Amino acid sequence: MLNINNINMDKNIKEKISYNILNIITESTYAKLEKLFKKHKSWEKALLNEILKQKYNFKYDPEKEYKKLEKNNIKLILFNDPEYPKLLKEIPMPPFGLYVLGNTEILNKKAITIIGTRKATSEGKLTAFNFSKKLSEADLIIVSGLALGIDSAAHLGCLETNGKTIAVLGSGFFNFYPKINEKLARKIINAGGTLISEYNIYSPSLAYRFLERNRITSGLSLGTLIIEAPKESGTLNTARYAIEQNRWIWVTPGPINHPNFYGSHELIKQGASLVTLPEDILKDLNINYENKDEKTILSEEEKIIYNAIKQFEKPIDIDKIIEITNLKTQTVNKIISILIIKNIVKETNQGYII
Repeated sequence: MLNINNINMDKNIKEKISYNILNIITESTYAKLEKLFKKHKSWEKALLNEILKQKYNFKYDPEKEYKKLEKNNIKLILFNDPEYPKLLKEIPMPPFGLYVLGNTEILNKKAITIIGTRKATSEGKLTAFNFSKKLSEADLIIVSGLALGIDSAAHLGCLETNGKTIAVLGSGFFNFYPKINEKLARKIINAGGTLISEYNIYSPSLAYRFLERNRITSGLSLGTLIIEAPKESGTLNTARYAIEQNRWIWVTPGPINHPNFYGSHELIKQGASLVTLPEDILKDLNINYENKDEKTILSEEEKIIYNAIKQFEKPIDIDKIIEITNLKTQTVNKIISILIIKNIVKETNQGYII
């Protein structure tokens, strides 16, 4: 058991060892942890009290459990630690502790949350990717939930421009979810980003925990960008947290009859800011950002289509672009969508023009 009388052990380390084991035996239940801390004002004292009472089954060794964190490069940051995110301290029910894997320096930098449905359209994922990329270029940290769909696209857009991104998990690190995104998680860490969780390392991925963690996803940021939120969506849960936290909410609009935008449009009706360009967000935040010359960073196929359209002073239709470029219809449609999002090509009733 934890040797409280070990005078060589730093008091802060004792608190972390005590918090970690209490977080395990309470199964990361916020209400139980809150009750313990309110009563004892110290995790160390709370642990000693619970050991004496034998209220819980203490089958874990506190120091060994803490060493598991160290062995796996998982850092535990408690509420009063200097590294604890300042914005997160402002929210209702801030986590008592955060398990962090990766770069802790970015936890207190300006950040934007980008989220949306897992069952996203290809256009929605492209929008998330490009917004994330542009906002990363403006030195903003991108926060999301590492889920499939919009979340993954947001993380990838940030990585595309060598930006830093934070993924907020709804489970413990030893029960990583979703498994399919483990490769993406490694990319995030290798690029100088971070994975964080308030749950002990053994916590399973339970549905309600993904709703709980949403307060952290929004709480880390200056504001939240919603891309494709259906009527029944965890994304709307995050939006509600952002409202409670008095943070910005931006929403990208979509087709009025598309189910993926039902919740998005309701948020706009309720006063969320409608945005169509990343610059709209930067303007709201009073961030000056000098646009790069997009034409210097186009892919080869993007350059081919850009040069084809540039030949004409008037709008050119899609069939003409396909004829000139000799590219497949699917490829042309996809790349034109990218060029429109980048604000390089404009769509008119007659066709496309630079």
